Amino acid sequence: MGELSIKIRIGDRDYPMKVSADEEESIRLAGRMINERMKYYREQFGIDDKQDLLAMVAFDSLVQKMKSETEVTDFNKSIDQKLSNLDEILSSALSD
Repeated sequence: MGELSIKIRIGDRDYPMKVSADEEESIRLAGRMINERMKYYREQFGIDDKQDLLAMVAFDSLVQKMKSETEVTDFNKSIDQKLSNLDEILSSALSD
């Protein structure tokens, strides 16, 4: 499929972009999520400055990303340890 020309509205500004048809839905969802987070911070903290709101959304997003990456790393370490233990058990059973 070819590229689509779309506009994403974030913080009362339109951002034109070209995306593949496969990406369009996730790109639009990301734009909606950014606007929702901006609305949350505006209502929660009474902040009206768009730049401050975008900075808070960016900061929050990065913190969430870092947390997710840590969780994935911890999960992968746990899986590796369990696989190693299973390998030891199987190797021991096969050598008997």
